[in-house]
Amino acid sequence: MRQHAPAYTPEAASASATGGAGERHSLPALQAKMKRDPEGYETELRQLQRHFESSVFLFRQQAALSSSSSGGGGGETAKELGDLALFLAHVAPFYPNDLADLPDHIGGLLDTNARALPSGLRVHLVQALILLVNRKIVDLEDTMELFMELQVIGDRAVKKLAFSHIVHSIRRMNQKHKNEAKNRKLQGILFKLVQGEEESRAKRAFTILCDLHRRRVWFDDRTANAICDACFHPSSRLMTAAISLLIGYENVEQEDDSDASSEDEASQNPNIILSKEDVYKANHKGTSASKKKKKAKLERVVRSMKRQQRKSNEESGSNYYSPLTYLKDPQ
Repeated sequence: MRQHAPAYTPEAASASATGGAGERHSLPALQAKMKRDPEGYETELRQLQRHFESSVFLFRQQAALSSSSSGGGGGETAKELGDLALFLAHVAPFYPNDLADLPDHIGGLLDTNARALPSGLRVHLVQALILLVNRKIVDLEDTMELFMELQVIGDRAVKKLAFSHIVHSIRRMNQKHKNEAKNRKLQGILFKLVQGEEESRAKRAFTILCDLHRRRVWFDDRTANAICDACFHPSSRLMTAAISLLIGYENVEQEDDSDASSEDEASQNPNIILSKEDVYKANHKGTSASKKKKKAKLERVVRSMKRQQRKSNEESGSNYYSPLTYLKDPQ
């Protein structure tokens, strides 16, 4: 009787890539080899790609057949698919032609089946898509609506990931110079959500607008007017948040979404004190290696103090974080 070939797995691919089953390596090891020699591992890449695409198809079929099932299962198959998605996202820059459809596969699965997917797989897929955006394989504006939708599916981990990704991406985009064309497109998506009647989506968009306005990334009349327009939203919660913001409250929402705003060391250590003893120790006590570490730490503290002072000066200014300053036709 004819025997069928064993099912293809990522482990089999990594084994074949490193000389057989006797020398099995993990996906991270294969990933490192592919980055060093992309052409030498094209066969393994295509095998893994086919396996990934078939797994995506399988998950879609399962979701269609059992739409009432919860997203808590999945087991090894879900973990394998999540690992494959992250693996392919990492090597995508080295295989731009072979993996050109990867963003569509990952984004499509999240777009149509995000709620039905196991939580762990959902997080891995979101991380993979974020990686593709960060590496400019897909534009933020093409995935913006999906990342906004992912914030309202009830998965707190995914919500934080999507929120942080949007804020950080827009901040990076405007760090050196402002790209008005891209800014307008992204603002248009958020403005539309804020004006929509669906409360959860409007609130997420409002929170992002406020965060970017407070950071002076989108410190313009368009954003200010969109924030002020939220005062007339049908949702009483959003209306209250908008009014509270305008009359001086800094806490826009009750939830803890401060993960995107806790980067600076100064904000983590509000009372940084630099003593003469610290300066003396950094320059005169210990070995050369320890003094080097102390000096580096001292420099970080000084930079933090400067940031803290700059922030304090900005907050004491009369126009600090006031959308009303930029409001058109305030009445």
